[in-house]
Amino acid sequence: MLASCSPVLSAQQSTQSNPDSSQQQSQPSAQAQAPPPAQNQSPAPAQQPADKDPHKDKTTEPVTPAASGQGKVAGTSNDRLFYTLPNFLTLQRSKQLPPMSVGDKFKVVTLGTFDPVEFPWWGVLAAIGQASNGDPAFGQGWGAYAKRYGTTAGDSIVENFMVGAVFPSALRQDPRFYQSGIGSFWRRSGYAMSRIVVTRSDSGHTQFNYSEIFGAATAAAISTYTYHARSATVNGKFVGSERVPLNVVSTWGTQLALDTVTIFVKEFWPDIHRKISPKYRRESSAAATQP
Repeated sequence: MLASCSPVLSAQQSTQSNPDSSQQQSQPSAQAQAPPPAQNQSPAPAQQPADKDPHKDKTTEPVTPAASGQGKVAGTSNDRLFYTLPNFLTLQRSKQLPPMSVGDKFKVVTLGTFDPVEFPWWGVLAAIGQASNGDPAFGQGWGAYAKRYGTTAGDSIVENFMVGAVFPSALRQDPRFYQSGIGSFWRRSGYAMSRIVVTRSDSGHTQFNYSEIFGAATAAAISTYTYHARSATVNGKFVGSERVPLNVVSTWGTQLALDTVTIFVKEFWPDIHRKISPKYRRESSAAATQP
């Protein structure tokens, strides 16, 4: 009896003498069942601030259609006023670009001046001159219309090259018009009209627009003293010479006024374009319906 109980007693004594043994044996198993701690976990992404809503720009910023794109000459556009008249030297909401070379200035003016749409446009202007009896020494009839067409084309060609290529190249001025596109109607109108006397140099500095002022004056002098009518007539009677400084000043002022109106139209043409563009209307509708 004692012999048979001794192994049990010895086992009990062994257990009592080392009470932590059972706990030590149970700890590894518990640790084995517990999942290992996560390591190298990337932090949870921070919530995007409310003012960084990805849809905010789509609902508050105007959608500008890709109407103009890169022109045939680097740093110019492929835009056209009312989809017809060349508007290659107008850039929409562009920052200062690298300066144009002399060759590029002449090339872009040549492309715009001799664009196919210009030839019928000169015809319209000559018809207006015929109806108002401009250059009365030319008289009336098809021969007179041909003379008016030639002088109209000459005025356009000479003025375009003087203002857009010759003087900008000699004076290192930028012939491009940078549309503002921001602010109120009056602010933008003032900006557009000021471009007659304010422009940028090739290096990006603001300068007096010598190219416009002196270029238009030179063109007026050339047209007055070369290919326009030599004399003025009233009812077929000679009343004086047309080649006088007063006519140069009058032609110069008319050209500056027309250029001012043209720049004004250039400033607001992108807005008109967006309003009448089917693509803009589709994109605006899609942006407005997005959550």
